Amino acid sequence: MVASAPDAASGTAPQTEDKPHVEVASPALVIAGVMLASMMQLIDATIANVAIPHMQTSLGAAPDTITWVLTSYIIASAVALPITGWLGARIGTRRLILGSIGAFVLTSVACGAAQGLGDMVVFRTLQGVAGAFLIPVGQAVMLDITPRSKHAQMMGLWGAGVVLGPIIGPVLGGYLTEYWSWRFVFYINVPLGAVAFALLLGAMPATETRKRPFDLLGFALISVMLASMQLLLDRGPHVEWFESRECWIYLLVCLCSAWMAVVHIITGKHPLFDRALFADRNLVVAVLFLLVVGFVMFSSMALLPPMLQGLLGYDAIDTGLILMMRGIGVIGSMQIASLLIRRQVDSRILVAMGFLITSWSFHMMSGWSLQVGTWELVSSGLVQGLGIGFVFIPLNTLAFATLPPHLRTEASSITNLARSVGSSVGIAVMAFLLSRSIQVSHADLGAHLTAGSSSAVDLSSLDRFQGLGKAAFVLMDVEVNRQAAMIGYINDYYMLMWLVLAAVPMILLMKKPPPQRK
Repeated sequence: MVASAPDAASGTAPQTEDKPHVEVASPALVIAGVMLASMMQLIDATIANVAIPHMQTSLGAAPDTITWVLTSYIIASAVALPITGWLGARIGTRRLILGSIGAFVLTSVACGAAQGLGDMVVFRTLQGVAGAFLIPVGQAVMLDITPRSKHAQMMGLWGAGVVLGPIIGPVLGGYLTEYWSWRFVFYINVPLGAVAFALLLGAMPATETRKRPFDLLGFALISVMLASMQLLLDRGPHVEWFESRECWIYLLVCLCSAWMAVVHIITGKHPLFDRALFADRNLVVAVLFLLVVGFVMFSSMALLPPMLQGLLGYDAIDTGLILMMRGIGVIGSMQIASLLIRRQVDSRILVAMGFLITSWSFHMMSGWSLQVGTWELVSSGLVQGLGIGFVFIPLNTLAFATLPPHLRTEASSITNLARSVGSSVGIAVMAFLLSRSIQVSHADLGAHLTAGSSSAVDLSSLDRFQGLGKAAFVLMDVEVNRQAAMIGYINDYYMLMWLVLAAVPMILLMKKPPPQRK
């Protein structure tokens, strides 16, 4: 059955009737196809990380160039995201999501068959473009095919995939790389994509299209802004950040293109993003919240594995299991949050509660030491998952509650772009602060390691023992490094705690969603 006409195109208000915007014969099949496609893209965003050393050897790449396998995918996805709304209106949602799945599978095969770094970077760029549309289109489809009373339930289901995908990715990638080959990290997308394509091809109806001019200037400005920002974040650690002229150039280009893009969106005749989106207060505040969510969620996920494996001695499998405990917390709290929303509990209260719980989890993590036990690691992950789950569903519900249905795909691209930008900035900023904190802490701890600082060993006499003395000094330096690194991680968790707390008052800017009529 064909989708209903876009009511908001003629200026009507958002839907308040409790009926789906798009009628489908088998909603369960559409939901299954959308979830599988979204999970495929989200897993692929992190699954290649653990295979990088194997790719470097196989492709004959240098350590400073192999990272382009990851960077090219991230930049391409970020650049392509803004045109999701225009493409959805131009060719229809059904054609867009089916075309994206097909292109993603083909480029995945090409990545797995790549014989050199140049080939891999080109194919990963194309894969990033193809996968960029799957998440926002999938989110919009799940909202369109369900009545408004079930939006919270659908966002709970979709949000579980968003959170679990990046957690499952490294574990699955490690297993495939260890027991098969790094090429199967990409080949795994073939069966997943084939099933998702078949489900949506048979169950998803055709959707109406709208002719809309393409804003080439706006797209170019936003693309330059995102690409220069990602290059700044990726290259910064390698060139000492703003001690290098290269980083200043990236920053200047990013700021100038951002300013020009804002002016163009405000004054342009047919801007890339519909200006009605920025007139919706709930959506604008939700975008700010999602910047914080992306910053906090993905930076903490990036900090934990090296801490667990490098400082606490956990192997890759145990690390993955500890990280998955957060996913269990997310799934549980999402179901509770969707139930409370269906019982008319104010979503703004749930968002505030979720941020407070998340802040508490970082407070727990800021009290860790090198003697932290497994239970403390697991319990803090569960608490953090509970907090994120209480934020994610109510926040997405609030963001789309006052929007006309025809703007959902475009709004979804903006919210996902905000989460992506927040995660990129968060990972880079927290890694920089960690490195700086380790250096400062190492200097402070080393300054207190003097000849009279130990009652058990006379440090002033170690140089008499030549090789054994040098070995003793090396061991002491290793311990100082471990203590300094732990202090660095603690400082990062403490800063994340305050960032989450500082975001809570923004909830006062959001409107309560209108009551649904049944």
